[in-house]
Formats: sequence, structure tokens, C-alpha cells
Amino acid sequence: MSNIGILSLGHYLPHYRLTNAQLEKMVETSDEWIMTRTGIKERRVALTGEKTSNMAIAAAKEALHNAPLTGADIDLIVVATTTGDSAFPSVACLVQKAIHAKHAAAFDVAAACSGFLYALTTAKQFLMTGAAKRALIIGADKFTNILDWNDRSTCVLFGDGAAAAVLGSVRQPRGILSDYLLGLGDYAEYLCVVAAEREQFEQKNLLIRSPYVVMQGQELFKVAVNSMALAVETAAKKAGVDVKDIQCVVPHQANDRIISAVAKKMGIPKDLFFINIEKYGNMSAASIGVALYEAVEQKRIKRGDLIALVVFGAGLVAGANIVRW
Repeated sequence: MSNIGILSLGHYLPHYRLTNAQLEKMVETSDEWIMTRTGIKERRVALTGEKTSNMAIAAAKEALHNAPLTGADIDLIVVATTTGDSAFPSVACLVQKAIHAKHAAAFDVAAACSGFLYALTTAKQFLMTGAAKRALIIGADKFTNILDWNDRSTCVLFGDGAAAAVLGSVRQPRGILSDYLLGLGDYAEYLCVVAAEREQFEQKNLLIRSPYVVMQGQELFKVAVNSMALAVETAAKKAGVDVKDIQCVVPHQANDRIISAVAKKMGIPKDLFFINIEKYGNMSAASIGVALYEAVEQKRIKRGDLIALVVFGAGLVAGANIVRW
């Protein structure tokens, strides 16, 4: 008997590091203010010419190398992103071309910071029905491209990056044991992208990028904590496991305070949560994939471990997967 599981992982991080010290010279903020409220020390920024598709392709190639497989072995590509190079073609099709996956179906999904798990759960269904044998999922975002760099409440939070995973059959008891996805559209205005009209820019000569992210931080915090805790508890119940048996939680890396509050609400020691937000900030769809990659690389996750993946993002949307590694 077999389950659907993660066969390999890959990631890509831009080389340029934007530190809190550098941000102090750009906007009214300080290293202490950022660290105290978010836990972020620095973040990666994709520079001009470094597109979302470039990052996605690099992560995909590493995941294939680690499998080891080639693009010809992949028959489904699902890319999670809200910052594609353009409205179309999809980033997934650009990845398909780059890795020579000539027979693969390819499409993007938009679930913001929750995108990686939405792609994971979507691809899993194709594999379970036999519509595909091996899938490549990617979370990639150039989120710094949609920030108002005058807004210290948002510009300090985000970074850029990509993560990828190859999915296929694994022997039981390994594999993705359960999924839980949740939409919270009633709170959509808490985190969204807005665009000023062209006339407004012409008349007021505004010096901010449009479109750009706006956020209601305090309101968002409460919904994030409650929905992430609910997602893990629901996924654990669906998997038939006790939350207290989870050996590692890999959460979306949005804010260290949110992670602390989720741990407290669930009654799980925070040291069971893998956290790398200090180095990268919030990379949107890439965050949890990069965190999972590093957790495995650092042996925080070992073969046979019971782990929880949990996300929260704009939409608002949330989700969790229970995985036997």
C-alpha cells in the first residue's frame, strides 16, 4: 500500500540581503522596533531582472536534482504565486519550458502566503486519482515588488524567494496523511493589494509603487492565530493523530509573535516549531517551503517523524497538512 508523499525538496534565495540597519536609512524604523514586533533581522530581495519565474525555475531544478528526476518524469506542475511575471503566461508554463516537462499539465494557484500548501493539496488530488504520477509544486513570490517602501508597517515584513517539492507515491505509513483548507473571505480587507487610479498619480505625483500591499495588523493577528491553530487541530483529527504526538510544526513565517501565540493556543512547546523568519522575513508562498527545506537539512525533521505544516495568508485563507516524513 502507498500514500502520496514528498519525494524531494528544492529552494532558491536571492543573494541580496536587506538588513534592518539598512531599512533604518530608508524609513522611520529601527532594528529594535522590527525585531521586537516581528522577529525579523534581514530579508532577501530579488533585484531588477530577477523575476518570480527565475526563482521558481531554480527551486524546481534543485528539487528535480534531489529526487533525482528530470522534467520528462513530471506530468503536473502547480505554482503558487501572487506575483507572477505577468498576467500570462503562467509561471507554471515558464517552469515547464525551462525544465523540458513537455507532457506536463501546468497552472498557477493564487492563495498568497498559503499558496504552497494549496498547491500541495491540489497536486495530491491529481496523484490520488491517477491523473498524474509525479507532480512538481512550487511556491515563489517577488513580494518586494508590491510594497510601499514608505510604509514601515509592511515594508519591513516581506522578502523574496522560492521553494519546490516533487510529489509521488511513498510506502505507508509515510506520506501526506490529511489536508485542511479554509477560506476566510469575510476578513479580506485585513490584508490586500490596492491600486491608485492613474489620474491620482498624475495629479499628486505620488512616489509609491502601485499596486501595493496594505494591512490591518492588529485585526489580522487575531484571525491568523485562531485559524492556524484550528487548521492544525482539524488536520490532526482527520489524520487520526493527537496534536501532542506531532514532533515538528513548520508554520508560515509571517511574524514570530503569531507563531508564539499559535503554540500557546495549541498547547505545544514553541521549541517544536521550526522558525527561520529572522533570516528571510515573510516570503509569502515560498516561506513554508523554504522552512521545510531547512528543517530537513538541519535534521529537525527525520524519516518517520510526524509533522504539521500550517499556513495563513491573504484572502484570507489558511490550511494545514499532517505528514509522516
